[in-house]
Amino acid sequence: MPQVISPSGVSIAYETHGTGSPALVFVHGWSCDRGYWTAQLEPFSKRFTVVAVDLGGHGASGDQRSSWSIREFGSDVAAVVESLRLNRIILIGHSMGGDVIVEAARILRSRVLGLIWVDAYKKLGHPRSPEGIHTFVASIQSDFVENTGAFVRTMFPLSADPALVERVAQDMSNAPPAIALPALEAALSFDREIPSALTELGLPVVAINPDHSPTDHASLHRHGVEVMIMPGRGHFLMLEDPEGFNPLLETAIAKLVDQSPSR
Repeated sequence: MPQVISPSGVSIAYETHGTGSPALVFVHGWSCDRGYWTAQLEPFSKRFTVVAVDLGGHGASGDQRSSWSIREFGSDVAAVVESLRLNRIILIGHSMGGDVIVEAARILRSRVLGLIWVDAYKKLGHPRSPEGIHTFVASIQSDFVENTGAFVRTMFPLSADPALVERVAQDMSNAPPAIALPALEAALSFDREIPSALTELGLPVVAINPDHSPTDHASLHRHGVEVMIMPGRGHFLMLEDPEGFNPLLETAIAKLVDQSPSR
């Protein structure tokens, strides 16, 4: 498996398939890995170069560093893009990956055509308090395996495949707490940076959200984010229903390409 060394000195594993421009760079969420995009990689590689990254401390990537911040994760993604010499890219991030691709775009700048968030933000402009974040992370830490599993199960609708729910819950519960807890705190804290970062970047952003919990369309629109809703699914919509999700992703990609000055 190809790997690149991030600025922090950690080996970052990734896979790439297909050819074509723009390149699609897929970034997983908290305590997940690039395998969560398996159902997207083959279909989209027929038309595009597709890249899936394991962030530092996740999947097959290295874990020999002490900082698990969004800034470091963004550097992981940028290192892969720079190693592959990709010049026209769309960054696609699920959950915490939505924060990571914003940070990666800050590094990659003009290479990025736009961002696609997959259930990353339901609203903007109402950041969590530091006290609330600390309380939530402490509640997970008190019994990491049990509480992470319980937390993950709430992200699925009752109609979800029970085997999928348990697979994801067990997968994420097995994450190393020394990495997962600071990464969780970093992700929950990053929402206060998002509005100014989007203004700074000036990039088009499309959010694909499930209807498992409400989306505040107005707050997202105020910050220039276009919203698409996938009904009947939960947080892991790309896993729950790839056949329904992939056409939405294709539409989102087309929107960003159409808005690109170099289409």
